[in-house]
Amino acid sequence: MKSIQLNPVGAMSQLSQLEVDMLNQSADSELYQLFRDCCLAVLYSGAEIDNSDDIFSPHHDFNVNLIIRERGVKVELVNPPPHAFVDGQLIKGVHEHIFAVLRDLLHMGTKYSAHSFKENLDSSFITHSVFDMLRHAQAIKNTGELNLVVCWGGHSIGNVEYQYTKEVGYQLGLRELNICTGCGPGAMKGPMKGATIAHAKQRYKNGRYLGLTEPGIIAAEPPNAIVNELVIMPDIEKRLEAFLRLSHAIVIFPGGAGTAEELLYIIGVLLDPQNSKQILPIILTGPEESKAYFEAIDNFIGKTLGSEAQSLYTIIVGDAAKVAYTVKQKQSSVREYRKTTGDSYDFNWSLKISSDFQLPFIPDHETMSTLKLYFKQPKAELAAALRKVFSGIVSGNVKSDGVQLIREHGPFKLNGDNQLMGMMDELLTSFVEQQRMKLPGTKYIPCYVINK
Repeated sequence: MKSIQLNPVGAMSQLSQLEVDMLNQSADSELYQLFRDCCLAVLYSGAEIDNSDDIFSPHHDFNVNLIIRERGVKVELVNPPPHAFVDGQLIKGVHEHIFAVLRDLLHMGTKYSAHSFKENLDSSFITHSVFDMLRHAQAIKNTGELNLVVCWGGHSIGNVEYQYTKEVGYQLGLRELNICTGCGPGAMKGPMKGATIAHAKQRYKNGRYLGLTEPGIIAAEPPNAIVNELVIMPDIEKRLEAFLRLSHAIVIFPGGAGTAEELLYIIGVLLDPQNSKQILPIILTGPEESKAYFEAIDNFIGKTLGSEAQSLYTIIVGDAAKVAYTVKQKQSSVREYRKTTGDSYDFNWSLKISSDFQLPFIPDHETMSTLKLYFKQPKAELAAALRKVFSGIVSGNVKSDGVQLIREHGPFKLNGDNQLMGMMDELLTSFVEQQRMKLPGTKYIPCYVINK
């Protein structure tokens, strides 16, 4: 048996005795098993994997122990995977990520238990909790630079699209813009990789490569090796809210169900009349080879949510420099809006997010089959329902709980207006044909059935 002890780093380097006691108590909870699994996922940082079984199955003998000290806590890894080490030393970035997991799952997880969220469903409380978690993770820098660009896109993309995401990241980095992604491979890694080179060329020393994930996805999409700030939010809804409130612009690359979920989330939020004056640039972009993908997405948005929804974003195909230039030019407008409204430069408090987009959606066969997929409802509510469809498909594709449900009870069944179901089927079929649901080389078996 091999073991290694890690000294604390980051926000966990100094703890009060009360915090140490809280961690000791949480080590006996169900949360601790989740902590163990996420640590194992982090040790696979940089691996091109989208199946949690590929991580968990070979490592039944892996364990994590907390060694409590008066001044803090050490982490002991028992039988960790060898590829996380170089000459017997744990890679520094992985070491930092281990303590990010400790910070977000055990420390913040104890403070904001699932019970506390069930007891308090108030929108302002949820937003406060998102802010508090990000602040504790030191993700809110209070620099006033307004240069954090959130990049969304698929983990399963081809080489041409991946190289384009790198080029966009490079162009953003040349303009001293920082990158925030979901922290996984593919379109989440490319922009960070490109920006790293550009920041080095510009001698920009404040390069940020912020990765936001959540427990259900981290094992299926381990953090890429470039992430220098890792934050694990409690669920997908708080992760999405964190993206929006931290961002000064959003760039969306080609992707599958997860990217569609993210796009529908931001559209649904911005369709709320209370957000009509918000300044948040949204650009959909990819290489010329992805033009048909964006036409399909734009067509789906137009037919389901209308022209107002389409007006919220700009599509730029095959021009990485134009994407970065557009973001940079909009920076002053974002600053002026935040200044005029008295809002924070680093956390968008004025953005109104309704409870339909904040409360966790737990996809199972009942909740998926009863989603209100009908045209006769407000556009923001339809966007929320469509977002949940794609959230459920992501769960059935890659999250261990969702994969297990599909394995035991068969695919999720989706019901709604015949026309809407037809459009949904057409879009999802295009994702499958373009191999956007799973990594290339993996046969995809749909986790859903559309009833028309």
